[in-house]
Amino acid sequence: MNMEQKKEMQLSLQMVSGYGAEFNAWRMPGADPAAYTNIDSYVERAKLAEQGKFQMIFIADTPALTSSLSHKTPMFPMDPMLALMAVARETKYIGLVATLSTTFNYPYNLARQFKALDVISHGRVGWNAVTTSDPNVAANFGSKPINRQERYEKAHESIEIVQALWGSWQKDAWTLDVETGQFADMEKIQPVHLQGQHYATRGPLPIPPSEQGQPVIFQAGGGQEGLELAGRFASGVYANPYDIQSAKEHREAIRQSAIQFGRDPDDIKMFAGFMFSLGATEEEALMRRKQLMDFNPEEIPGRVSYLGSMINVPLSIHSIDIDQPLTTEQLQYAYASPMDPRAPKALQLLQQGLSIRDVLAHGVINYHPVVAGTPVQVADFLEEWFLAGACDGFSIVPDASFDGVADFVHLVVPILQERGVFHKEYEGNTLRENMKVPYQYGVQKGDYKHD
Repeated sequence: MNMEQKKEMQLSLQMVSGYGAEFNAWRMPGADPAAYTNIDSYVERAKLAEQGKFQMIFIADTPALTSSLSHKTPMFPMDPMLALMAVARETKYIGLVATLSTTFNYPYNLARQFKALDVISHGRVGWNAVTTSDPNVAANFGSKPINRQERYEKAHESIEIVQALWGSWQKDAWTLDVETGQFADMEKIQPVHLQGQHYATRGPLPIPPSEQGQPVIFQAGGGQEGLELAGRFASGVYANPYDIQSAKEHREAIRQSAIQFGRDPDDIKMFAGFMFSLGATEEEALMRRKQLMDFNPEEIPGRVSYLGSMINVPLSIHSIDIDQPLTTEQLQYAYASPMDPRAPKALQLLQQGLSIRDVLAHGVINYHPVVAGTPVQVADFLEEWFLAGACDGFSIVPDASFDGVADFVHLVVPILQERGVFHKEYEGNTLRENMKVPYQYGVQKGDYKHD
């Protein structure tokens, strides 16, 4: 076994809104239609993930109504921090990561919320620091979208201020000396007095360190600005590559960014997004996905048309039978659109003679790679990407959470463990220990210049 094979992947469970990756999953037999407001369902899934030794659960967030709820469920929980608070009290080892924007949140509020939850959970919290360009979100905060450069300027300032506030209560400031009556040494709890172009704070933050020092910083977002933010601050990155090659390139770019900021590239982990549908056979898994599609038939015409644009062949349900494969003549001039990284897989499946409905069931237009198949097929995909150096782990989301999480834990995790690519026990009690990233507390000496 070579050195790459001795490494172990890490797993993060995306919680979504309580239902799963497919927004029609609330109608599946056995699902709780009201899972959105049933916090017990979040706790149950998190406890299952902890049973499966997942390093963390992850809640993405956009604080706005981004699509109609007439037939589909929301994309995100009611409130990510409150959901994690409920989970924190019912779990012991699994990490708790939430997204909150640097664009529409004051650094002091971010620092206070995440550090408090980190202390409450005994060092298991992570902050996915992202910028926000959605005009619906801006409107909710009485603002307008700002340009990319300003968003990332604010992000750098925000994270620097948050880290300074996290460290403003020094490690040994909490004396708790009952004999002398000294609760804390105020010489070691000092203001930070940071003034930036967009944000400022006085501090201090009156919260002591957790067992891991401070929350782990994550980043999600592409482009050069995203790479710089990740390389400078993040210990974890959530990414959305569609194939091994682009995943390897993105991971290497992240590692190079870490090196440019004087960091060990092994101290930053990339998690590739991944969706799955499990069945005893591949046919059974595809039937499950087709059932989910059939819950919302009005979406199918748009999906068929979009599939056509991916392979540059006009497709319409009014002119073709979607339960039949495309003819040789229809595929004669087809090619994968260079503008869509999902297109090569879509074309490959069509060229193999699958029907249009089956190709769609394979998830070719989903926003993460999808495997619809047996537990072995899912494990094969994860192992192949990991051993190829395409990622350090995966941010997985089942098609439907009510049974998908349990099936993955009971059927896929044991295969990965048997193959030696996923751990069998938690390495420690904190998120940093289980991610294998260094202890950190506050802004590190010499890292940044303070105004």
